[in-house]
Amino acid sequence: MAPDMGRRLRRGATSGAVVAAAVAALAASQAPEAIQPTTDNAGGDRAVGAGETAPPSGEGSATGDSPYYTALPPLNKPGGPAVSINLPPVVTGPAEAGIPASVLSAYKRAELSIRSTDPACNLPWQLLAGIGKVESGQARGGRVDGNGTTTSPILGPALNGVGFANISDTDGGAYDGDKVHDRAVGPMQFIPSTWATWGQDANGDGKKDPNNIYDAAQAAGLYLCANDRNLALRADLDRAILSYNRSTEYLNTVLSWFEYYKRGTHQVPDGTGVLPVDRSDDRRPGGFPSPTVPFPSVPTSPSPTSPAPKPGTQNPTPTKPGTTKPPTVPTKPPTTDPTPPATTSPAEKVAALSVAANGQLTATTGSDFAKTPRAAALDASDKPVPGVSVRFEIVGATDTRFAGGRAVVTATTTASGVASAPALRAGEKTGSFKIRATVVGRTLDAADFAASVTERQADTLVPVGDASLSAATGTAFDQQVQAKATLKGALAPGVLVTAQIVTAKTDKEASAEGPTFKSTSSRTATFRTAVDGTLTLAAGDLLAGDKAGAYYLRLTTPGGGAVFVELEVTEPATTPTPTPTPTPTPKPEPEPSGSSTPEASPSPSTSPSPSSSTPTDPSTSTTPKA
Repeated sequence: MAPDMGRRLRRGATSGAVVAAAVAALAASQAPEAIQPTTDNAGGDRAVGAGETAPPSGEGSATGDSPYYTALPPLNKPGGPAVSINLPPVVTGPAEAGIPASVLSAYKRAELSIRSTDPACNLPWQLLAGIGKVESGQARGGRVDGNGTTTSPILGPALNGVGFANISDTDGGAYDGDKVHDRAVGPMQFIPSTWATWGQDANGDGKKDPNNIYDAAQAAGLYLCANDRNLALRADLDRAILSYNRSTEYLNTVLSWFEYYKRGTHQVPDGTGVLPVDRSDDRRPGGFPSPTVPFPSVPTSPSPTSPAPKPGTQNPTPTKPGTTKPPTVPTKPPTTDPTPPATTSPAEKVAALSVAANGQLTATTGSDFAKTPRAAALDASDKPVPGVSVRFEIVGATDTRFAGGRAVVTATTTASGVASAPALRAGEKTGSFKIRATVVGRTLDAADFAASVTERQADTLVPVGDASLSAATGTAFDQQVQAKATLKGALAPGVLVTAQIVTAKTDKEASAEGPTFKSTSSRTATFRTAVDGTLTLAAGDLLAGDKAGAYYLRLTTPGGGAVFVELEVTEPATTPTPTPTPTPTPKPEPEPSGSSTPEASPSPSTSPSPSSSTPTDPSTSTTPKA
């Protein structure tokens, strides 16, 4: 981009010295907060400190890195003296601060809309104005119709790789009329592939048109705010601008216009804005700019002339001989520039915002709402007001969200004055909440929509497999429990199933004893059906408890589905204890004869007692004789 930049600066200035003076004046007058990143033209333009490396040309930018207008206005530090840089008159003077009415309205509307949906981005409309200036000279000086669409398409050069990026056609010529290569399109110069992602319908005409200034400004604002950027931070601001066109010179140029517009602007009628000499939307083949078509000159009143004296009359004032009094030239009365007609934004015309349709919104958990809120903007005569930005906000304790996971969105009223919110999707939280619609930038009464989320339903629940189970106390049921839920004959996935242990089918409360659920350690638990509508309790998920008896597992669903599974808890089987057999006393063994063992003393039981009646044999007596 650097060599091409030099050529365009030479064409915009009258000499090399003027170019040097222009650059010096810009550097000297730059505001403190707009310090330029360094450049390295030996190796191509490069942003230092921007926080990211520029990809190859044409990748990752909104414009395809197409050429842009580079002549700058005289910028001054706040309160500093004006610096004259001898640029062509068409790009100098206070007229540069003028922005066409519709273009200015589009920038400000985009800022309001995006600040309501993404306040952390801190998008200033002057940044959109700076980009719009360098991309198309504010839509060719504001040549747009009453709907904000350019009177003729604004097209950049073919991105064929000759001096520019090489981007083959991506839209079949639908936007740029070129079926071979892409071209940047519209006042904000989007390439078709980027517009396909970021295009918006901000004026409510049902079309996403890159040649409409309202649509293009809204899309540009969203593009700049992408990736959670905070444009109040210089690093994020640089990244945002470089993502639009990856060139340091482009960054510097946009920042200069941005600072210039922040110092003050004024509104001018559409079609009367100052056109740049060389801009990206109007170039001849070969890289030479097309001649700028001047605006029609404003006719001026002819200078009054002195009436010829009537015959026979003399000047009433005598003159000295030899002198001639110069003819009296009447003084031209002072003229003032006509005040441009004041424009009223669509939001200012709104007298009331009301519910147009779908005041009651319902959905089941995890599903899309069948309808979305629609609000009507009406003026004081109850006529619809198109082009109004309406903010829809989800209010209340709910996890319901708009498409993209957002809790706040902005939509624009159509020609019928109706703004429609995007699709709503319910979360897993049930309950009631509100969706509130308000006019962006106004304090009118809101239009509220009542919304609620209920559980998914199943009107039938049938068991799959055995309908009766048994287990002994202190153990777990070793069979699985399975049931299938349907709603009007169709499988019912994600349905909440309440499970309870009861002693009778008519019981309203869970039993105080008996089996329990392993997951809750109680006799009540909740589950959800799978994608095929089935509920499965695996073997071991149900504990038998310590109380034998007959019980039921009751499964119920919202919508009336119910099923009972019989549970039998038994006492564990007992084993009889065997009677012990007495152990017999062993008999003493007789002593063998001829034993050498000394004879034992007779036991008292075998020794004769003195009182024994057994006669004593004198021959055997051991008592000595007297």
